Amino acid sequence: MKKIAVYPGSFDPVTNGHIDLIKRALGIVDELVVAVVENPEKKPLFSVEERKKMLEEVTKDLENVRIDSFHGLLVNYAQKIGAKTIIRGLRAISDFEYEFQMALMNRKLNMEIETVFMMPSAKYSYLSSSMIKEVVSFAGSLCELVPKVVEERLKEKLAKK
Repeated sequence: MKKIAVYPGSFDPVTNGHIDLIKRALGIVDELVVAVVENPEKKPLFSVEERKKMLEEVTKDLENVRIDSFHGLLVNYAQKIGAKTIIRGLRAISDFEYEFQMALMNRKLNMEIETVFMMPSAKYSYLSSSMIKEVVSFAGSLCELVPKVVEERLKEKLAKK
C-alpha cells in the first residue's frame, strides 16, 4: 500500500525551509501532496493559484510530489486524497504549542491519520514566509532563503503595490 502524506501550509511564499522539509519528507513517504491552505482569515500576498504555480516550479524536479489546494478541515482533505500522514514543520518551541493542539484535534477528528513533526535543517530554523516578506519589502537580500523564481515573483508583486 502506497504511503501518502500531506504537507499543508500557506506557502506565502514558499521558502527554502519548506523545500528542505519537502525533500526530507520524501524519504519517509511514497507520495507527498503539498497542499496550499485556502484560509479566508489570512490576507496572503499571493493568490492560491500563484502559490501553487510557484510550488510546482520549485518542485518540478522532485518525483512523487503533487501540488494541490484545499479549504475546510485538513483531516477531511487528507482522507479524501488517501493520506494517512500529515507532515508539519517545527522551527522553534513557539511553534510547538499550536501544532500540538492541532495534532490532537486532528487525531480526535480522525484517529487513522497521524501527524509527523519534522525539524528544519538548522540553517532554516529561523525562516518564515512572514519574515521573507518583511525582508523583501525593505529591499533586503533573499540569497539562500527562497528559490530565485520566488524572489523574482516577490519583487514583481511588491513593485505593483
